[in-house]
Amino acid sequence: MYAALPSKKRGRDEPAKADGGAGKDVMLETTTTPPEEAGKSDPAPHAAVVRFAGESGDGVQVLGTEFAKSSALAGHGLMTFPEFPAEIRAPAGTTFGVSAYQIQFGGDDVRTHGELADVLVAFNPAALKTNLTSLRRGGTIVADEGAFTPRNLDKAGYAENPLEDGSLDGYQILPIDITRLTHEAVADTGVGRKQATRSKNFWALGFVYWMFGRRRGPTKEWPERRFAAMPEVAAANIAALDGGHIFGETSEIDVAPAHRPIAKAEPKPGTYRTVTGTDAIVYGIAAVAALSGLKVTYCSYPITPASAMLHGLARLKGKGVQTFQAEDEIAAAGAAIGASYAGGLGVVGSSGPGIALKAESLSLAVAAELPLVVIDVQRAGPSTGMPTKPEQADLFMAVHGRHGESPMPVFAPARVDDCFDVVIRAAQVAMTYMTPVMILSDAYLANAAQPWLLPDVSALPDLTPEFRTDTADFQPFQRNDKTLARPWAVPGTPGLAHRVGGLERAADSGHISYDPDNHAQMTALRAEKMDRIAEDQPAASVAAGAESGDLVVVGWGATYGALRAATEDLCAEGHNVGHVHLTQLWPLPRGLDDLLKSYRQVIVAELNTGQLRALIRDRYLIDARGLNQVTGQPFSAGTVYAALQAALDETP
Repeated sequence: MYAALPSKKRGRDEPAKADGGAGKDVMLETTTTPPEEAGKSDPAPHAAVVRFAGESGDGVQVLGTEFAKSSALAGHGLMTFPEFPAEIRAPAGTTFGVSAYQIQFGGDDVRTHGELADVLVAFNPAALKTNLTSLRRGGTIVADEGAFTPRNLDKAGYAENPLEDGSLDGYQILPIDITRLTHEAVADTGVGRKQATRSKNFWALGFVYWMFGRRRGPTKEWPERRFAAMPEVAAANIAALDGGHIFGETSEIDVAPAHRPIAKAEPKPGTYRTVTGTDAIVYGIAAVAALSGLKVTYCSYPITPASAMLHGLARLKGKGVQTFQAEDEIAAAGAAIGASYAGGLGVVGSSGPGIALKAESLSLAVAAELPLVVIDVQRAGPSTGMPTKPEQADLFMAVHGRHGESPMPVFAPARVDDCFDVVIRAAQVAMTYMTPVMILSDAYLANAAQPWLLPDVSALPDLTPEFRTDTADFQPFQRNDKTLARPWAVPGTPGLAHRVGGLERAADSGHISYDPDNHAQMTALRAEKMDRIAEDQPAASVAAGAESGDLVVVGWGATYGALRAATEDLCAEGHNVGHVHLTQLWPLPRGLDDLLKSYRQVIVAELNTGQLRALIRDRYLIDARGLNQVTGQPFSAGTVYAALQAALDETP
């Protein structure tokens, strides 16, 4: 595993020496930070980071989501990072079943979910054990004291109670019997003991609301809607929310971060909605249907973390998008290709293992030259790997993972709001150039949430397709002079009967051909189509920092926030550093080689062992170095900052 070292910036940990030397990769050993060394960094000025952790059944994700909503309503910029256990239901009290949710909120410059938390809410010993290294030294631990029983301590691997043995010296510990206090708060609502216990997440939410001066009114609307058919359950959650807030008001606890001034965002005027990356993809697919007038068919087979796209589109209830849950991954790809052949637009979604199974079908779409949008929500592999953890290790598969010379464009959103735009961009390319297009999202982007400025609908592109209706001189593989796309003729159109399939076709007529020169011509045409796409897309540009100079860090996908924050920190210190972030991964964007050659050092940062770096080295012969991390965790800004600073220190 590879990682960068933490840095001195803003109180971060001391950096060690990198494996330096000109042209060497920044590959440093990953170690688990012991609790006594964890959390030395200070929070970003005027921002706060809160982390919730508990068992899967403790409602941690609901708790975090509601706190994120309240942060948005309070006028803060925010970024979240939900962490799910891979086990559907691990044994109660064990470290395997811990679910967590982290949020950073503050002003407009919130680009990541935060370095280390100011507040950790732990519902049991296992949650404390697995999340303590995510809390800064001096941070506040709100622990459900009633859950720290001998049995639970033993399951979590504690020989002694950490709330009492002095091992947490250096943190502010608030041992509160949340479960008991929740039972007292909901006693008059009429719910049973089991449901009363399940309301403890709202008690904790009320307490944290008190800590940060939040209004409870909007949050009370959620249980009223969610449990409209069970008013006693709604009443219990509301009573628990009030109980936690009242406890904070009356207990006279001196909580370090309580009511600390947190910067407000100054967003552009408009209507905002807090969405996850998955939400933004779903809205993007629905927008494609509206902008094109086509029936969009989304086909998939359930797989983590891509299943949420099917759930979100199914909730639209057929408004422009029909959904199809196939019996397997290959059938899902075949159905989507069939939808495009029939004159609609097929969209297929999966994660790495499912995309691997679809490889033959995707080569068919390349050979038949049909529009298709393929969405890969990447996760840590290989095989089943860590299905709930983020990684960026499918790039090689997206670019080269099909038999034969079967190129296809590959795009990747960089931010949550980017997910909407990239879906529209991919659909436009697919229909304009008659090609399948792949989108590489990942588990971090899919689950992270940020405020999203609803787009101006009038500014969105017109995606109305150009179907062939003219029968004069019709040849199914006769090409557009600009795009090299073959005509899109809907089956059943009088006079336009034709055949498509996986066998090689004659360049113009579309008849089956085994002629060697024709195959070479068709292979060259498919490659040339990629070049035409690159010419039609925006040129490479600098996302932040200097446009030339000592060092540039290149990234893609969800690494955007950490890379930009680290770049801006270094620029503020006077370093000549740039950040280039690619949303077009294949073909590589035009002008990228000249842009990268304007810097003395090129570092490619990605959550794999160097896949984009290899593509850049291969295409441009640039001696790029790698900053790589494969821990199932996203980069932190501190990690990136330290690695870039170490590289700058090596510069003569």
